[in-house]
Amino acid sequence: MEELLNCIKAFCRAGKISWTNHAIVRMVQRSISREDVKAALLTSVIIENYPDDYPYPSCLILSGNTAANPLHIVCGITDTELWIVTVYRPNPAEWESDFKTRRENRK
Repeated sequence: MEELLNCIKAFCRAGKISWTNHAIVRMVQRSISREDVKAALLTSVIIENYPDDYPYPSCLILSGNTAANPLHIVCGITDTELWIVTVYRPNPAEWESDFKTRRENRK
């Protein structure tokens, strides 16, 4: 996954990012800027990988700055660019304190 993460960061540095309409709408609703996302991508780790996603392989990324305002970013990766699918602040009720591990459903 290190190679995939390096590819994501390279696309980000080169400005080869496309944004889905869904991502833009959610970012506005959640007061998350494109600059926030770009900064998060450059300090990120991949926490879930979805190589068989359609139409492109994708992954869930956690921003490196989890102390202040952690971000989860779902992005798709093509040979030529990065697609931002959605962005959100992880809910502590759904994620362990590291924001990398989903909590098990407790009934």
